[in-house]
Amino acid sequence: MIRNIARCLTLWMLVWQSSEAAAATTLASTPQMGFNNWNSTHCRAEFNETMIRGVADRLVSLGLRDRGYTYVNIDDCWAESERDAAGNLAVNHERFPNGLKKLADYIHARGLKFGIYTSAGTLTCEQPGGFPGALGHESQDAALLASLGVDYLKYDNCNHGTLDARQRYRAMAVALRQTGRPILYSLCEWGDNRPWLWAAEPDIDANSWRTTHDIEDNFESMLKIYRQNVVLETYARPGHWNDPDMLEVGNGGMTPTEYRSHFSLWAIMAAPLLIGTDLRKIDPAALAILSNAEVIAIDQDPLGVQGKRIRDSADAQVIVKPLADGSQAVALFNPSEHAATLTVNATELGHAAAERYTVRDLWSHTSREYTAPLSATVPAHATVLYRIRPAQRAP
Repeated sequence: MIRNIARCLTLWMLVWQSSEAAAATTLASTPQMGFNNWNSTHCRAEFNETMIRGVADRLVSLGLRDRGYTYVNIDDCWAESERDAAGNLAVNHERFPNGLKKLADYIHARGLKFGIYTSAGTLTCEQPGGFPGALGHESQDAALLASLGVDYLKYDNCNHGTLDARQRYRAMAVALRQTGRPILYSLCEWGDNRPWLWAAEPDIDANSWRTTHDIEDNFESMLKIYRQNVVLETYARPGHWNDPDMLEVGNGGMTPTEYRSHFSLWAIMAAPLLIGTDLRKIDPAALAILSNAEVIAIDQDPLGVQGKRIRDSADAQVIVKPLADGSQAVALFNPSEHAATLTVNATELGHAAAERYTVRDLWSHTSREYTAPLSATVPAHATVLYRIRPAQRAP
């Protein structure tokens, strides 16, 4: 009898643990995709309801929603500078005259999700001044966001004094869970306290955490952030992602070659893909980069592995990512100022030298066969992104 009871308890615990694991990965089982206004507007007057509605419409009409870009996130400066009489955050009605609930409804009606921003401090990050932060108001603010129909929270890291980061982010995690609404939890802690070591723990269970400070729209910034994030592959997994910040593709500070590298590297690093350009006026070249279904598939692969860098030199960065169907993604990135021939041997890729493989170039959309080694001449600042699988043998 006692043995049977023990067996039942063991089975119950296994079921409970598996259900808990499933719940933890329901949100962001693959890296989140969508839009955030900050990189294109910051806090300027053009950030308003008309813009966000227009972006939601363009996500649908440009086919980006169907590529996986489902979150429409608003960043800092959406609130009034003071809380209302009840202590609630108040929406800036100059920017959002119809309020955020109607905006959320508009976004939801288009098959999209609504995201919002606040900070784990007394004020948000906008300078000068800032807007009311959530520190000390976590339960009240989480309940308000849930009532507005929020699906995503970007939680920043300004104006917190010396309070412990883990304590601050745990308080909001608890508050979000208490609402009963599934809200993707994105920590914007900048990597200052190495959140990859603690943000995925059950007391916080964040879906992503920033590993770097803010990206800027230039190659040097993108490269610096890539180098900081690429070494953290052991911490990424379904439901929990390293976040090297939002995409700059389309904002004009990099060349098309550099933007293709930016997008390729974020994809092979299994990073969140959040468009940061105003989609109402995006140019065709940038749209083609953001719409590349074969590159998106590398980012969204259900195995949920961040690519591992296997080569690190001045003109050769090689990153390899195993994929759920048994194939591999391989990025050959040349960060130098001159063209370089990048060669990877079969052993580095875990291949048998005599085996034949099919190599798919995800930017030229062409396929070829190779045995070994894998080689390409890569222009300065460019990335060649391949999907490699064993070639089909003739019957």
